Amino acid sequence: MARNVLVVIGVGGMGQSIARRQGPGRKVLLADVDEQVLSTTAQALRGEGHDVVTSPVDVSSRASVAALADLAAELGSVTEVVHTAGLSPVQAPAAAILAVDLLGVALTLEEFARVIAPGGAGVVISSMAGHLAAPLDAEQERVLARTPVDELLDLPFVSEVTSGAVGYGLAKRANHLHVQAAAGTWGRRGARINSISPGVISTPMGQQELTGDSGTAMRAMVDASATGRLGTPADIAAAAAFLLGPDSGFVSGTDLLVDGGVVAVLRAGAPSPAA
Repeated sequence: MARNVLVVIGVGGMGQSIARRQGPGRKVLLADVDEQVLSTTAQALRGEGHDVVTSPVDVSSRASVAALADLAAELGSVTEVVHTAGLSPVQAPAAAILAVDLLGVALTLEEFARVIAPGGAGVVISSMAGHLAAPLDAEQERVLARTPVDELLDLPFVSEVTSGAVGYGLAKRANHLHVQAAAGTWGRRGARINSISPGVISTPMGQQELTGDSGTAMRAMVDASATGRLGTPADIAAAAAFLLGPDSGFVSGTDLLVDGGVVAVLRAGAPSPAA
């Protein structure tokens, strides 16, 4: 009997943790642009007893994402899709961040809407940066949500971005909007789609950011937060398990902020890290 399929796109710290938590009893399709990391992760998960298949993917390419979706459908019933792939400001310039974090998510939502099984669910890993970024006006949000996916990077207020930090915040806000817009399409297949906005998580990417130019501000935000600690990949995997599981059956098209209370404290008027 064919197993249900879990697709995890991006096998960094959060992707690995989610694959471990959701993988038992499922065929696990891991995808990443870095084939060495993909191979190492797959080997580790197989050693733990998981049934793993791998595929390289470039999330900024429609053809590559479409091929991944087709492969997932060939493996069985695609019941869970998790998109964690992304670049941060310390890793890449604005153009690359927008191609991966903005376009890549939009392509995944569109292509996997073709193959998600009835009763299935998806999760996009966004960021608290989408809640803290400079606000877009109502028309910009409308345009981001409704522009055909292949034209997103040509929008003037997207293509003119040159700052990696600005591009990252814009991409993560766009993730929220695209998940909202995709909820109807996924819903017509009897499936749900949501996003998670992590705070500062102790992954290799998170540690890179903490040692970069924004590290001091990030640590100040963590220190001022309700929990006063870094998040862990397991914190995000627990949130993903809820959104993918039956207890969230009435939840779709929304974003779950998992940031240890950073955004709440900032919005409540705590002194800014810069101050």
